Amino acid sequence: MRVSDADREQVAQVLHQALSEGRITINELEERLSSVYSAKTFADLKPVTADLPGSAAVATTASASLQPAPSRALGLPDNRVGGHPGSAVSIGVMSGAVRKGSWVLPQQHTTFAFWGGAEIDLRSARFAEKSCTITAVAIMGGIEITVPDDINVNVTGIGFMGAFMLEDKSGAPPAPPTAPTVTINGLGFWGGVVVYRKPAKDLNAPQIES
Repeated sequence: MRVSDADREQVAQVLHQALSEGRITINELEERLSSVYSAKTFADLKPVTADLPGSAAVATTASASLQPAPSRALGLPDNRVGGHPGSAVSIGVMSGAVRKGSWVLPQQHTTFAFWGGAEIDLRSARFAEKSCTITAVAIMGGIEITVPDDINVNVTGIGFMGAFMLEDKSGAPPAPPTAPTVTINGLGFWGGVVVYRKPAKDLNAPQIES
């Protein structure tokens, strides 16, 4: 079976844990991470952690990939939390910046648009921590942030001669307390920051975004 980005990140976390425990060196970590991020199947991942206590993570990941995602409505732990954080900034200055598809939102992410635009889509994302914050600043520009309806979102930004608002296009009830929470703050000055709450994507379905 072919692996996903989330599968690779889970094995990468096993390697980082092994480094912190002194089981592997930094050079070994770099070599093994190279193998992890180039892996195409679970068979490629297994040798990377075969001599480590966390080697069962590969088998667990493979088994989980064959099963439907656990029901978050039942209060089970959310399996989207964890992974190696992606970039902490997205900048569009007289240009555009886009973050979407499969990526890991860091605990703190800053998005800045000046005479330009930025698009942040979290519907296929993972979350480095259960609670993450996006600071969005739009100056004579625009920022669009799309969040799935099965996470919690708090919008606390300020619009000054501009807009900073949430539009719920899902009609869904609030997400369960066990779901990730994203707080979006910042400023819209002669520009706008709009947060769209939309139906969540099926993470088990093939993804075509990059």
